[in-house]
Amino acid sequence: MPHAYSHPLERLATAAIILLLTGLLGACQDKPATPRAARGVPVEVGVVTVTAQDAPLEILLPGRVSASQIAEIRPQVSGLVLERLFTEGSVVAPGQPLYQLDASSLQAERARTDASLQKAQAQLVSARAKVARDAELLRAEFLSPAAADDNTAALRQAEADVAVARAALDAAEVQLGRTRIVAPIGGRIEISAVSAGALVTANQTQALTTIQQLDPMFVDIVQSSAELLALRRRLEGRASSRQVQLVLEDGSVHAQPGVLQFSGVTVDRGTGAVTLRAVVPNPRGTLLPGMVVQARLVAGVDRAVLLVPQQGVTRSPTGDATALVVGDGNKVERRRLQVARAVGNQWLVSSGLKAGDRLVVEGLQRVRADQLVTPVAANLGAARRNASPASAAASSR
Repeated sequence: MPHAYSHPLERLATAAIILLLTGLLGACQDKPATPRAARGVPVEVGVVTVTAQDAPLEILLPGRVSASQIAEIRPQVSGLVLERLFTEGSVVAPGQPLYQLDASSLQAERARTDASLQKAQAQLVSARAKVARDAELLRAEFLSPAAADDNTAALRQAEADVAVARAALDAAEVQLGRTRIVAPIGGRIEISAVSAGALVTANQTQALTTIQQLDPMFVDIVQSSAELLALRRRLEGRASSRQVQLVLEDGSVHAQPGVLQFSGVTVDRGTGAVTLRAVVPNPRGTLLPGMVVQARLVAGVDRAVLLVPQQGVTRSPTGDATALVVGDGNKVERRRLQVARAVGNQWLVSSGLKAGDRLVVEGLQRVRADQLVTPVAANLGAARRNASPASAAASSR
């Protein structure tokens, strides 16, 4: 006789069987998803139409900025520094006073040489008077010619003494003037290495300060001799003005263009390198010595060339440049390209494409050669605005 109710273990087993049967039924009803391409639906890809256009021939040359003139200030006389007459870091003009040294000893030397000159001048006056009297006595035959010759020689000696004394006075005045140190050039002055009360010596090794002329500036570009020859070959036959634009470290462009100089370069025997120099105006002081920049030289314009987005060109395992092109009947073709150079974010293609070709730039991961696709215009503007990796990945799907 059956019980009025089931045992708990029997109820659990019945529930498990029901769940298992439900899962099997659902698995039988679910069918695997069929890819869009496998169902015969063409994949949508973004394309751009290749057109012929002009491309500037730009050459980027790395360089380092340096001041056009540098003057290290050193004393030419010895003495104590009485006063610093400039503001550190300011712009000074040529001839502007920088330091005042103690001039007491040199003032005394100047007074001594001035007194020596006056003494020599007094002796010269006396010698001239004797020679004048000798002339009268000679005419009256009251003086022998030998005695007159002695007085004439004394006059010449007095004149020489005056010249020596005057030269000594000039030298003393020059030395006295050097106690006031002035700027030999105009430019920005650095910090002072000495302060008031310091003892400096003539032509010492340590500079008191340094002045750098920052307008114009030099950009020194070190290249191998082979690179220089290649650069000159690229510029041959082109109407280039040798004008350069400087691209700064933050990517901005210096407002004033410079001029690249080829003359006066020599090859370093140790390194085989040459240094080209560009002269660049710097009226606002944007450029500073030691900055690393890129000198962009526009050597001309290549007319009617093919420029394609770089994302539409891939590299094969052997390094060959390839691209996918939508051909007749919207069938994908793989092309092997010859890439000449980069122009901004584009490649200049010398062979493998022609004007009018539809180049695949979006959806490259979903298509292959000989596959039917649905081409649509690529949204390259949005791709450039969305520069994050996530947005780039989203645009390629």
